[in-house]
Amino acid sequence: MAIAEGISYLAFALTMPLKYIWGIKEPNFIVGSAHGFLFIAFCLLVVVAALKFKWDAKKTGILLLSSLIPFGTFWSEKKYLRH
Repeated sequence: MAIAEGISYLAFALTMPLKYIWGIKEPNFIVGSAHGFLFIAFCLLVVVAALKFKWDAKKTGILLLSSLIPFGTFWSEKKYLRH
């Protein structure tokens, strides 16, 4: 989920110029909707995993914050989620 959310974040960033520079709104709407869904799903899964695996507040907070930073979910997946 972390990788999918990260890819959607980058794709959303790529569609922003289409909307705001060239006035093409459709790709931004579609990618933005997918990114919104994946963002919420990632955050919910982090909270569920934190409760199930009894993660401390620091790890949980870092994982939640990583979803707000470009490339953050790629880093957090490698550092915290891959075992």
